[in-house]
Amino acid sequence: MSELFLMRNHRELREEVRHFAESVVAPRVADMEASRAIERDLAEQIALRGWIGVTIPTKYGGMGEGHLAKTLIVEELSRVNGAMGAVVQASQLGVAKITHFGSEEQKQTWLPQVAAGTCLPTIAVTEAASGSHVLGMETTAVRDGDDYILNGSKMYVGNSHIGHLHGVVARTGEGSNGLTAFLVEADRPGLSLTPHQETLGLHGFSFGELVFQDCRVPAANRLGNEGDGKDVAYSSSILYGRPNLTAVALGLHQAILETTTAFCQERIRYGKPLHELPTVQHKLGQIQSRVMTARTTAYHAASLLDRGMPCDAELMNAKYVNVEQALDSARTAMEIHAAAGLYTNRPIERYLRDAHHIFAPAGTSDIQLLRLAETALGTSKGQYSRRLAHPHEPLPEKATAVPL
Repeated sequence: MSELFLMRNHRELREEVRHFAESVVAPRVADMEASRAIERDLAEQIALRGWIGVTIPTKYGGMGEGHLAKTLIVEELSRVNGAMGAVVQASQLGVAKITHFGSEEQKQTWLPQVAAGTCLPTIAVTEAASGSHVLGMETTAVRDGDDYILNGSKMYVGNSHIGHLHGVVARTGEGSNGLTAFLVEADRPGLSLTPHQETLGLHGFSFGELVFQDCRVPAANRLGNEGDGKDVAYSSSILYGRPNLTAVALGLHQAILETTTAFCQERIRYGKPLHELPTVQHKLGQIQSRVMTARTTAYHAASLLDRGMPCDAELMNAKYVNVEQALDSARTAMEIHAAAGLYTNRPIERYLRDAHHIFAPAGTSDIQLLRLAETALGTSKGQYSRRLAHPHEPLPEKATAVPL
């Protein structure tokens, strides 16, 4: 069913990314797991291939392919290494703010650099005291002539230590209309990074803390108008964060299925392959079913977004289904592996650790369910996918054929 969403260009892109992931990324995974250091070289190689610019229009040097193509890139990288899938998804959040809220001058300045792979953008919204409660943020931006002066900090910023341009949302006034977004260059005086901390999973990926101490930012770096910050934060999370993290979860989920199936074929119990035990077959069937369901929800939501159709609920559901079912399958796979899954010479424990990183960003499962309940009750407050519809460019003729 999920293959019906893919055209020729999607299939070619998937094969290209899979080849890179298996031939270039896979040999580096063991070192990444052992060192837990930020993997800068692979991130640079991925960026230089233009994949961060997959949703950037061709007039700015991007691929102009859209969200389904982006889903395939992130999925295939995450199938081999969740950290590198996370690199792409995090910088895509940075692309979102410029694409939807940037002035033409800002787009002309930054999008070609992102598309060329020489600039990794980020988005910095979350704070330690407010978490997912965007309106509770305390970082301030005070107007001073032709500049704003930023003070405060942002936590869990994806690509924090390798990003070149941070999209920062800060408080410029009171209430929900008192948030404003800015583009802050990584080398701007007054901006610093706390040391990289080791984490449960996604080894090689950086998501750290930005600290602003009287950081002076030109008013020309403001995204949109004062008061647009809430929309910058929410739309980036809904239209990009949720499908991006959906794709990371999907890639990990596929890896869980493939690794567990191979284990069941190689491990012998009672003189037969492990998969011949009915209880094991039942568990494998559960994982297979979850992967099929998860992929269909992911591709469907991304396809609707590419067509400029209202799909906030589908994006929320895709994130919820993919994250929850990937976590369920990771546990099921660990049960099948039993004691063998506890050793780090097998990747299954890595998938379990990595999957836990996808739960909270862009809204926990509880938040997705609350918003889906609002959809059911008819009390949702509008759809960002309708307000900011930005379909990708028409596909080339070769890609408009009936899927193979």
